[in-house]
Amino acid sequence: MTHPKGMGLTLALVSAVAFGGSGVAAKPLIEAGLDPLHVVWLRVAGAALVMLPLAVRHRRLLLRRPALLAGFGLFAVAGVQACYFAAISRIPVGVALLVEYLAPALVLGWVRFVQRRPVTRAAAVGVVLAVGGLACVVEVWAGLGFDALGLALALGAACCQVGYFVLSDQGSDSEESPDPLGVIAYGLLIGAAVLTVVARPWSMDWSVLTGTAAMDGTPVAAFLLLGWIVLIATVAAYVTGVLSVRRLSPQVAGVVACLEAVIATVLAWVLLGEHLSAPQIVGGAVVLAGALIAQSSAPAKTPEKPVASGGPERELSTPGTTA
Repeated sequence: MTHPKGMGLTLALVSAVAFGGSGVAAKPLIEAGLDPLHVVWLRVAGAALVMLPLAVRHRRLLLRRPALLAGFGLFAVAGVQACYFAAISRIPVGVALLVEYLAPALVLGWVRFVQRRPVTRAAAVGVVLAVGGLACVVEVWAGLGFDALGLALALGAACCQVGYFVLSDQGSDSEESPDPLGVIAYGLLIGAAVLTVVARPWSMDWSVLTGTAAMDGTPVAAFLLLGWIVLIATVAAYVTGVLSVRRLSPQVAGVVACLEAVIATVLAWVLLGEHLSAPQIVGGAVVLAGALIAQSSAPAKTPEKPVASGGPERELSTPGTTA
């Protein structure tokens, strides 16, 4: 019989790989002519359609937790993914995701200055490391060599992750915690509804999906890339992430979640030819180390609190997604 923690680690790794592959599949579609918002809409709407049976099964959540569902749909689904996909249309995938991983540090700022709860010295050190590592990733000594709007969008994704953590913290306080799969299903539905208004998919160039997209010069069928984004990088990633958290502590799941940034960077290097300089690689490692220290060192009221655990796209039940 498989040990629960062993299975949990396996599921967490699968989730990290799935989420990490979203950017490398989306960027060729964007470069082929699709607007980043249209790619996000396709991803979220497709995943919402797949998860629709779960939404029907957990329809009572609409009455019990409307604010939580709305917040999750707006921040963890629509906000994170729209900002992230828009960011990777302007800056490298690895850089965008590393910037997004400032979220654990930003969460500590919320805990300390908004909630006025103490944080440990180690957590503060983690924040300093994350900010210093980010400075290396964006090469501030070169006068911000990256597109400023792209960096701002990546930071927007990080801020949306903070909103998710705060909502999850509130949602886990009650005596009857909502089923995480139901919250994911409705979050995707609400996110799809919001993105439909914002992205206006009726103006999309649908012909792009019938052609090919170049992945570092290699043509790949666009519908295969879209299938990966919807089925693997969204549905499978969310489900395996939630199941892994149920078998692991939030801290352990958060550690594995940090691998998403590494996986995304490696995949972008291999599949998209997006090479990072030595200082950027070192800076990325420092960002991950700082995020890891920050999210594993912040105190929580109870073991279930998600104040400083991993990425939003994988921690709904204990504590995220996210992507």
